[in-house]
Amino acid sequence: MKFSGWPESGELVVGRVDEIEDFGVFVDLLEYEDKRGLCHISEVASGWIKNVRDHVNTDQRVVAKVLDVDESAQQIDLSIKDVSDHQRKNKIQEWKNEQKADNWMEIAFGEDISDEEYSTIANTILADFGSLYDGFEKAAIHGHEALDDVDLDEDQIDAIVETARENVSVPYVTVSGYVDLTCPSGDGVDAVQEALRAAEGNGESPVSSDGSNESSEDGSSDIPEEVDLEVTYVGAPEYRIEVQAPDYKTAEDQLEASAERASAQIAEHGGSGEFHRERRSDDE
Repeated sequence: MKFSGWPESGELVVGRVDEIEDFGVFVDLLEYEDKRGLCHISEVASGWIKNVRDHVNTDQRVVAKVLDVDESAQQIDLSIKDVSDHQRKNKIQEWKNEQKADNWMEIAFGEDISDEEYSTIANTILADFGSLYDGFEKAAIHGHEALDDVDLDEDQIDAIVETARENVSVPYVTVSGYVDLTCPSGDGVDAVQEALRAAEGNGESPVSSDGSNESSEDGSSDIPEEVDLEVTYVGAPEYRIEVQAPDYKTAEDQLEASAERASAQIAEHGGSGEFHRERRSDDE
């Protein structure tokens, strides 16, 4: 997607060196429609420059800082030297992400989507998420919930979520802990099974003593859609809880909540549950 407007002073832009002159470099702005900027020789690199061509090449992709914009004169002044290596790397990654998101838009809505419809959908996503890529990433993680407040119709939201889930690689973190479940009553085995169902979301598959999962009756779950939680048998009375989530806070919260659900459930049968981060069975 290319913006139809003008960049702002101070903004970092991605461009392609179109023409090199003795006095500077003309750069086509890849993020803006029909926009071209000039990087004066003094802004190409630090220090004294004898030959501009020693520092840039035609068709080279560069990241530049917008120094000034004069719309009436159709002029954009740029600086290449004012961009740090860190800024350059981040901006290029951001630009590449938006290229991916452009491709996802075509997958979601077809190559024949009109420019008007594309712009309407894209601008709506930009208004809510700041970038197309962030919108698709949030849709991949949170599903329809991420787009609840976005001014798009149901079919458009379905298309975005489906495409995001199939194409966006979401970074996840994994945390784990252990819960000891004991119940001295006669129905202790059943009590532990109920506690495990609670740990996995009040309806997820309980874990049998051999480590396999058994199907629950209703298949319901209290676990958020973007979280993957698994409980496995370690050795009586210890069970391992592993959580995969988009960020550490969510993962840690779900880990603790899982252990608390198991402990509360088994306590109803006169048993006890204790959560700990390190495995104990090998030491007992």
